[in-house]
Order: sequence, then C-alpha cells, then structure tokens
Amino acid sequence: MRRIGVLIGLVADDPQGQATLTALLQALQQLGWIDGRNVRIDYRWGGFNAVHLRKHATELVTLGPDVTVATGGASMEKLFQATRTIPIVFANVPDPVGSGFVESLSRPGGNTTGFLQFEYSLSGKWPELLKQIAPSVTRAAVLRDLAQSAGIGQFAVIQAMAPSQSLEVTAINASDEQEIARGIEASARFPNGGLIVTASASNIGNRKLIVALAARHKLPAVYFQRTFATDGGLVSYGADFFDQYRRAAGYVDRILKGEKPADLPVQAPTKYELIINLKTAKTLGLTVPPALLARADEVIE
Repeated sequence: MRRIGVLIGLVADDPQGQATLTALLQALQQLGWIDGRNVRIDYRWGGFNAVHLRKHATELVTLGPDVTVATGGASMEKLFQATRTIPIVFANVPDPVGSGFVESLSRPGGNTTGFLQFEYSLSGKWPELLKQIAPSVTRAAVLRDLAQSAGIGQFAVIQAMAPSQSLEVTAINASDEQEIARGIEASARFPNGGLIVTASASNIGNRKLIVALAARHKLPAVYFQRTFATDGGLVSYGADFFDQYRRAAGYVDRILKGEKPADLPVQAPTKYELIINLKTAKTLGLTVPPALLARADEVIE
C-alpha cells in the first residue's frame, strides 16, 4: 500500500476545490492507483488560511507519504517548508523558480517538480482582451497580491503591454476582503475604468466578492481563471485549471514507480481557455465582437 498526501488550498465546500480533487483522483485511478486498494490518499483543506495550511502540511508530512501533491502556490509554500526530502508535485504554481521551490524549470533539483499555472507572457493578453470587449475603457486597475512574487511579474507584463492598447494601468495591492473592496471602490470613481484580476490565492478565495464589486460598479473585468466567469465575471482567459491536476497525477505515477522529482522538468500549460459570460456583457451594455465570440471555448448565456 503506497501513500499520497494532498494539500488543497481551497475550502472543502468550494465547488472548485471538490472539482480539483475529483480531477486528480480520477486521473490517478486511470493510471491504476485506486484509493483504498493499492494506495492510501490523505488530503487536507487549507481554506486560504496560512495557519491552517502550515498545520496541515506538517500533518501530511508526519504521515510519511511516498509523494505529496500541492495545489497552488500557498499550499506549495507550506509543504516546501515542511519537507525537503518527501517528493512534492505541484500544480497551478505561478512562479516556482522565483519562489525558490525549484532551481530551474528544466532541472528542478531537490524534491519538487510540477506544473506552472501560466507563463508570464499570458498576462499580456489580459489588457488586450479588456480593450477588445470594452473599447471605451482607458484605465485599468490591476488587482494583485504583493505577497506573491508572481503578482509583481504579472503586473510588469501588463504594464508593458498597456500602452499598445491605449490603457493606463494602476495596481491594487490587496490580499484580504477589506483591501480588495477599498481598492476596487477607489478605482471605480474614475470614468472609463476596467479591472484586470491577476492570479493569486487571495483572489481565488475572494472571487465572489470581486465579481460582485465589478458588477456593482459596472466595471468590465478580465480574470485569469474560468471559475470567475462561471461565477458571473465578464471574461476569463487562462490555463485549463483541471488539466493541471490530471497532468500532476502523471508525475505522481512516475514518482511512485521510482523516478525522482529532480529529474522531471517543470512543465508549462498546454491547454488555455477563453470563457465569455454573455449575460454579464449584456448587463454592462457591451456588445461582444463576433470574432471574439468565435474564439471562445465557452460562452455563458
């Protein structure tokens, strides 16, 4: 009986969290690893809480798993602090090199490897999308979490691309509900404004609040992940979230069969998806260009 530990940064009753776990378990089952038969899978829910994540990471390591799985940067950070020997496979981590989790993408070294949430160049697509779907927007507030190195990198790319879209961008540095609310409300006071929401655990945890604030202030907004669009956000563009966990299962399988994380390169996403919420567009009085609709992987009506 082999053993796998899974640390999930989301809350247990979050549909996205349950879908994440299901994608991972189904992929492991397809590879022949069935919970209770030839492997025991222990998982913990961090609930976007650093204290809980640290506690659960320690618990999982104490159980002595053959390999662990970290979902997102916050989970990865706590597992990485808890062990430098037990293999860790991460998924949806934005900047593993900048965060110090691996030495390089091609040669991770150490006990960790996994799958990038995105390549930084993707961030340049968000201002372009915002301008396509809302041509009147001339200012964009960029919601980021400065506690993550990825927040700085994403903003840098957005800032570099903004002039080509005739956009002026400003940063909202926020990591909790109050800061997010204050930042969005302050930016909404200026005319012709829009919103770009970058990748971070705090933004995922507060996505319903962010979407509600964008709707209240009639801000066209672009998000990094499909769950924002399915929760009522205008448009999202990013990596296929669940494909990351299916691919992570493949690395878990290889490690359980004897390969070492240090020899498995960190991989970038291979599937990206554009989701447009047409209902939200109509509420904002926006007409989505037919060419953009034709490119969409999913249109919510």
